[in-house]
Amino acid sequence: MQQQNKASRAWARWMAAAMLAMSLPAAAQSGAAAASPPAAGQSPRVDAIRKAGELRVGVLQNAPWLIQDLSGKSGEAWSGPAWLLAKEYAHQLGVKLTAVPVSHETKVPVLAANQVDMTISPLAETTERLKVVDFVLYSATSVCMFGRAGNDKLTRAKTVEDLNQPDVTIAYFTGGAEEAWVKERFPKARLRAVANSGATAPIEEIMAKRADAAPINRVPWVGLNRKVRGLVVFPAEANCQQSTEKASPVGLAIDKNQPGYLAWLRQVAATMKPALDADEMRIIEQTP
Repeated sequence: MQQQNKASRAWARWMAAAMLAMSLPAAAQSGAAAASPPAAGQSPRVDAIRKAGELRVGVLQNAPWLIQDLSGKSGEAWSGPAWLLAKEYAHQLGVKLTAVPVSHETKVPVLAANQVDMTISPLAETTERLKVVDFVLYSATSVCMFGRAGNDKLTRAKTVEDLNQPDVTIAYFTGGAEEAWVKERFPKARLRAVANSGATAPIEEIMAKRADAAPINRVPWVGLNRKVRGLVVFPAEANCQQSTEKASPVGLAIDKNQPGYLAWLRQVAATMKPALDADEMRIIEQTP
């Protein structure tokens, strides 16, 4: 329950940013800045960026927020909401945008080492990370529950909570990201642990009728639903893309103790949220 409460609070912070974006004028929602960048002398970081003539951003692909194009056909090496946001920052500062490759191990340490001005490789906000970086949140990851549309047990279910029943079998991958959450979220259901087959979710268990429902991240759900006919998802609204189950806010990160820089970055992200959401959905829908 404690874990679920933390997730709910984190989701609330992300939703607050979304509500701010919706309350802004139409001009701001189109991507126009609601506030200018910090003036000279107001932010050491912004001063340094202007002096260098470049905004250095740590990049590492993480769909659907940041995509690398190695083919050279698109004209830009990077795309996605994170890149769109970084381009707007560079534009407002009047500097070039420089991508600095990072790894999973270095994407946070490079901030304290001043090797980048921000890491735009999408990061989930966690308690441990908040000790060393500040976040600019613009999206979130969450979980959906899916099963066969013709399953009578799912026909009577209307919400995710309705799956928490003694006669419902829920499959999950042993050692998977959803294992602990499934055990906490569905204490009354029958749980079926299976070895990870390399798939994004235990679809074999569902189709073979060994399980009634299974968890899947909201992003790959869209592709799975396109490939496999006859599935149903919970929550059903917006094709589960607004699920708050196991929610974790996602955003870019900067080194701590940069209040002027952080405030400006967050305000720009809030004004751009409709455009960022649209770009994210475009990538999700195009993913095989």
